[in-house]
Amino acid sequence: MKKYILFSIVVFATIMSGHANSYQMEKVSKIEMVNDDYERIPSSELTPAVVEEILKEYPTSKLGAAYRNSKGIFKLVMVLKSGTRRTVYIDPYGNWITNKKR
Repeated sequence: MKKYILFSIVVFATIMSGHANSYQMEKVSKIEMVNDDYERIPSSELTPAVVEEILKEYPTSKLGAAYRNSKGIFKLVMVLKSGTRRTVYIDPYGNWITNKKR
């Protein structure tokens, strides 16, 4: 009886580790799709809606760098008041984009 229990635990652990590896592979592939062809642009090319949202969401921060991809999505590197940097994504209409939509 102990052999059957031990055998079932080993089989279960093997199946779960295989499932975990496939999940990690899927997660990595999604990250690679996020990295689109962003090109650096001057801040003067930001749309008025984007500038308005930046000023509303980050009033004490400075814009460190601005990038745009082929879909028109902006990648902005914000320098916070504390000196740390935060990368945010926003569409040309001023809608913030979460990690999964980029």
